Amino acid sequence: MHDDPAKPARRLIIAIDGPAGAGKSTIASRLARKLGYVNLESGAMYRALALKAIEKDASFDDESALVAMAQDSRIELEPTIGGNRTLLDGRDVSARIRERDVTEAASRVSVHPKVRAWMVSHQRAMGEGGGVVMEGRDIGTKVFPDADLKIFLDADPVVREQRRMEQQKIKGELAANVAADLRERDRRDRTRATSPLVAAADAVVIDSTAMSEDEVLARVEALAQAKLR
Repeated sequence: MHDDPAKPARRLIIAIDGPAGAGKSTIASRLARKLGYVNLESGAMYRALALKAIEKDASFDDESALVAMAQDSRIELEPTIGGNRTLLDGRDVSARIRERDVTEAASRVSVHPKVRAWMVSHQRAMGEGGGVVMEGRDIGTKVFPDADLKIFLDADPVVREQRRMEQQKIKGELAANVAADLRERDRRDRTRATSPLVAAADAVVIDSTAMSEDEVLARVEALAQAKLR
């Protein structure tokens, strides 16, 4: 009995962490497509829970209510050619969870230790067996501390703000609000007691301030291919 030569010998778990606006989602999505992996998007999972909290008029500060809601939810990521679809209890909420009210709510929902613990166990189960690229704030430190490859993607805060504004096609007063939101999310992410945003000791730190998206992707893909060899 011979192994199928077309079947890869091993499938990596790749963790990409970094602050808001660093380009993690785009790089993770493109890398997953290139490698034929699933892109496990942690942010989308928190956003889905935040949307449920909004719809049920639950307090973002009520940790036990949020955990109960999470346990009663079915949050799924379904890979497609154009990226993930996010399903909440079987309903496609991919577009809705990108709206500003959900973005802000997700940042508040994600600070609770018990909510994060539920998410981590859910994410680990989804990533078992490898063949996944996962991005977030604490993937290499908390979710997959034994990941085969850990990347910490960072960029100058001003550059990150500009990228986010271009991505959302906004300017003027609304742009100033988005910049303020981004700075506040940075502060919350870096100072929270549970799983603060920090590069894992064994992560490869990539500063994308002066790099194009294609250059970052090429660098990360080269690191992945080196691991596979």
